[in-house]
Amino acid sequence: MDNLIARLAAKSEVCVAGMMSGTSADGADVAIVRIGNRHIQVVVFDVFPYPPALRSEILNLCQPELARLDRIAHCSFVLGEVFAEALVKLCRARSIPLRSIDLIGSHGQTIYHNGQGSRFGRRTIRSTLQIGEPCVIAQRTGITTVADFRPRDIAAHGQGAPLVPYADYVLFRHRRLSRAIQNIGGIANVTFLPGGCTKDDVVAFDTGPGNMVIDGLMRLITKGKRQYDRNGAMAAKGAVDGQLLREMLQHPFLRCRPPKSTGREQFGQPYCQWFYHRACKRGLAPEQMVATATAFTASSIALAYRKFLPARVDEMILCGGGAHNKTLLQMLQQELRDIRILSTDEFGISVDGKEAVCFAVLAWATIKGIANNIPQATGAEKAVVLGKIIPA
Repeated sequence: MDNLIARLAAKSEVCVAGMMSGTSADGADVAIVRIGNRHIQVVVFDVFPYPPALRSEILNLCQPELARLDRIAHCSFVLGEVFAEALVKLCRARSIPLRSIDLIGSHGQTIYHNGQGSRFGRRTIRSTLQIGEPCVIAQRTGITTVADFRPRDIAAHGQGAPLVPYADYVLFRHRRLSRAIQNIGGIANVTFLPGGCTKDDVVAFDTGPGNMVIDGLMRLITKGKRQYDRNGAMAAKGAVDGQLLREMLQHPFLRCRPPKSTGREQFGQPYCQWFYHRACKRGLAPEQMVATATAFTASSIALAYRKFLPARVDEMILCGGGAHNKTLLQMLQQELRDIRILSTDEFGISVDGKEAVCFAVLAWATIKGIANNIPQATGAEKAVVLGKIIPA
């Protein structure tokens, strides 16, 4: 195994497949990336949607009151098969020999994350759980796989999130411009890269909900017939309820100073139910509800910038599914008028594939033995090498 890792680490260029599934649990995102000492090129990216039954099961596993141990174990191995099949399908579709891929970086699917921790005796122990068994991925593909990135940061007394700031630093730092790399997935997170920054200057944290509350609300309003607000079309038809928005912006997480991370535990189904019932009591039409939920995402991002970023932002670079929501983008621009808003598409990285690309970069750093967490972002006591390596 040592010789295998040494051979990979010694290569001047490696071809890495990055794979992940976000909090929306839509499917397996797969990117193939060529990484050299001075260049990173995205070769191809695609999304492989989950069958509805599998997505429903994953979402159930994210709710402690519904999750069962036997289903967690089963689904972890199912997702390992699904991830491996997704990579094989992508390679076949694009005529890329599977054997040409040197390494896989797989984040898997988070079903539980407790970044704040729970008491155990006199200590507070943080915990996290990602499924999508990497041993299955390595066995089916014959490719060395790096996975399970969060636990090492937690072992170093970090929160295990956000994970991507190191990759953001590698991909987007600029010698002069200050950039905020803003991901809007289920949860929204920002990586702030001051002009000419070093790793020690990077600031990163979860800003709050991304699409999670909007999507949850759409499912409640349509009784499961619609999973999200396509292009922000419903929100565009409604007026924001200012009083309800101000109430939502009092959420304790938004006032908490970084390092901080969040997820379904704070903005998942119970929160969506609370919001829906609160909106119904106020007599809001569905369009008003969705507009207010969308404004909550935009306002919470803007609030985080004003309260917690140490310097002016020149450019916001958007990625994640929320980058397709035109109403959300308009609200963001209204909130942050002095910031130029771009997308990762303009840098050759799909807004949908950017996170998968990041896990390719993280896996490359792991094999190289490069510390790839950002301690000031996660709260870890030191920089550490993330991930577990499964040799092919």
